[in-house]
Amino acid sequence: MNATPLPAVLGLALEQPVLVFTIAMIVFLVAPLLAKRFGQPGIVGIVIVGALLGPGALGVVEHSDAIELLGEVGLIYLLFTVGLELDIQGFKEAPENAALFGLASFFLPFTVGTFATHTVLGLELMPAMLLSAVFASHTLLAYPIVNRLGVTKNRAVTAVFGGILFTDTIALIVLAIVMGAVDGDLSILLFGQVGLSLVILFGSAWFVLPPASRWFFQNFSEESYFEFLFVMAAIFAAASLAELLDLAPILGAFVAGIALNQLIPTGGTLMNRIEFVGNAFFIPFFLFHVGMLVDLGVIFDGPATLQTAAVIITIMVAAKGGAAWAVSHVQGYTPNERGVIFGLSVGQAAAALAITLVGFDAGLFGPEVLNAVVLMLLVTALVSPWLTERYATQLALERNVEDDNGGARDPNILLPLSHNAELQQRLLDLAFVIKGGQSEAPVNVLTVVQPDQGGSTEQQVADVQVELEELAASGSAAEVPIHTEARVNHNVASGIVQGSVEVQADQIIVGWDATESFRHRIFGSIIDQVLERTTLPVLISRLGHPINTTRRLFVVVPIGADHHEGFYEAVHLIKRIATGIGAELTVLVVEGSAHQFEQLFDLVEEDVTAEFQSVDRWNQLLPTLEEAAEEDDLVAAVSPRRGDVGWHTELEDLPSRLVELPPESFITIHPRQGEPEYDRQYLRFK
Repeated sequence: MNATPLPAVLGLALEQPVLVFTIAMIVFLVAPLLAKRFGQPGIVGIVIVGALLGPGALGVVEHSDAIELLGEVGLIYLLFTVGLELDIQGFKEAPENAALFGLASFFLPFTVGTFATHTVLGLELMPAMLLSAVFASHTLLAYPIVNRLGVTKNRAVTAVFGGILFTDTIALIVLAIVMGAVDGDLSILLFGQVGLSLVILFGSAWFVLPPASRWFFQNFSEESYFEFLFVMAAIFAAASLAELLDLAPILGAFVAGIALNQLIPTGGTLMNRIEFVGNAFFIPFFLFHVGMLVDLGVIFDGPATLQTAAVIITIMVAAKGGAAWAVSHVQGYTPNERGVIFGLSVGQAAAALAITLVGFDAGLFGPEVLNAVVLMLLVTALVSPWLTERYATQLALERNVEDDNGGARDPNILLPLSHNAELQQRLLDLAFVIKGGQSEAPVNVLTVVQPDQGGSTEQQVADVQVELEELAASGSAAEVPIHTEARVNHNVASGIVQGSVEVQADQIIVGWDATESFRHRIFGSIIDQVLERTTLPVLISRLGHPINTTRRLFVVVPIGADHHEGFYEAVHLIKRIATGIGAELTVLVVEGSAHQFEQLFDLVEEDVTAEFQSVDRWNQLLPTLEEAAEEDDLVAAVSPRRGDVGWHTELEDLPSRLVELPPESFITIHPRQGEPEYDRQYLRFK
C-alpha cells in the first residue's frame, strides 16, 4: 500500500513536537466520540485513527521517539490500573469460584491456542505460547452493562471478576517466561530464575509498598497531588524493579496495582485522579502508539493477517465458550449466568494489546500478528457487549423484585462542619466511602455561623464560604456532587437539623474533637442536641488517620441492638465502610451470642467476610480492644440513643474511652428512629 504522505501534499511541518502533540490531543478527543457513535469502545477509535495517521497508512504523523516513550509509559500505567481495579474483596469472599473460573478460562484457550497457532499458523513454540496467552486472558469490556443492570453481585459475575486476577497474572507470567527464553534455551534454570524473580517482585510489592503507602498517606494526606505523585513513583519503581529482574515492566506495574488495591478506595479523590490522568493522557498515548504500529498494507496485501485473525478469534470464542460451559456445569449456574460469564470473558482490550506489543518489540511477532490482534479487538468489542447485554438482561429479570435495594445504594449525606473543624478532608473521605463511588445524590456540606455581637457576622459567613468552596473542590476531583451552604443560626444544633430536613438527608456525619467540658454530656452540647432533635442515623466520627489506610474494622454491638428499628441500616453502613476501604471486619458482641449476630449480619446486603466474637461483660470490652487494636485500625460502635432499645449506660462513657485506645479512630453509629419498615430495603430475601 503506497500512499503519498499527507504532510508532503499539504506542506505541513508535522514533525514539530508542539504540532504533533496538538494532533494527538485532537485524536484523543474526537476518535473515542466517533467510535462510541458507532457502538464501539473508545479505545478502538484511537487505535484506528492512529493506524490511519501513522506511517503504515497516510503518514501524517511520524512515529517518533517521544511517542514511543509516552506509549511505553501509558502501557505501564494501563497495567497498573488493571491491578488497581481488580475486585480483591470479591475474590476474598469466594476464592475457589474465582480460581475455578480463572484457571479454566485461561488454560483451555491457552492449551488449544498454543497447539493450533503452532500447527496451523506455523509459529514457533514461544511465540505460539505468548499469542495464546494474549487471548486466554480477558478484559471486562462489558462491565458497564452488568453494572447498569445491577447484577454485579451475582455469584457467576463475581467469579468472572475474581477470575481476571488469575488470567491476567498467569498471562504475564507466561510473558516473563517467554521473554526469558528469547535469548537462551528453555530450561529448568530459566524457570528457577523466573520463579526467583517473581518471588522478589511479589514480595517487594506485598511487604514494602502497602506499609510505605500507608505511612505516606497518614503523614502527607493534606495535599492530594502529593498522594498522586507518590502513587506514580510506586508504579514506576515496581516496573523498574521488574525490569532489573529481567521481567516485563508491565508485570511490576500490575503487581503494584494489586498491592495498592485496597489502599485507594473506589470513588475517592485519589482514585479519580488516577483514572482521570490515565484515561485522558497516558493510556490514549499507548493506544495511539499501538495504532501507529499497524500497517494497513499488511492487512490488505495478503491473506496472512486475515488467516491469523480468523484462527485466534475462532479458538478464543470456542475455548472461552467451552470454559464457561464447563464451569457452569460444575457450579450449577443457570443458562443466563453461563451466557453472562461467556460474554464477559470473551472481551479483549488494551491488556491484550499490551502483551502483544511486548512480543512485537522483541521480534516474536510479525506485523501480521499485531494487525490480527487489532482485528480481534474489533470483533470482541462487538461480540462481548452483545452477549452480555442479552443474558444479563434476562438475569436481572430473574431476580426477586424484593431484592432490589432502590435508593439505598446512594445515600444523601449531610456533613456539618464547624468553622475551625480539624481534619475536614477525612470526614469528607468517609462520606465518599459510604457513597461507594455513586455520584447522583450529593454530599451536603453545611457550616452554621452563630451571629456575633461584635457585628462581624458577614465576615464570618464570607470566610466560611471560601473554606467550603475549597473543600468542594475535593468533591469535584472525586466526581461526587457537593452542595455547600453557610447559614446563620443562634443555635448550631437547630441549624444542622433544619438543614437535614431541607436537603432531605438520609444520614448525618459529624466530627468530634474530643474536647471536654462540664456542659458536655457525651460528645458535647451541640452533638447531643442534634441526636435529640433528629431521628436520622447519625455517625459521630473521630478519625485519627486517613480512612483508606485502615487495616481492620472492629465493630462493637451491644446486646439488644438487633431489636432496634434501625439496626439493619446500621449494619449496612458498617458493611459499606468495610467494603469501601477493603478492611477486615471483626464484630464484638457484648453480652450476646456471636453466632446469632453472625446470622443477622448475613441477612443484610453487601457481602463482607467477618469474624464474630462474644464479649461476656462490658468491663472486658476495652481490654479486648486494647489488646487487639493497632494504630491503623478503626472502631465502629452501634450505639442506640438514650432510652432506645439496645441502649446501655456503658455507651455514655464509651466514646471518651475509645479516644484513649491506640487507633484514636472510631465511629459511633446512632441508628434511625421511628421508621420500622425502613430497614427492609437493606435485607436480602432468600
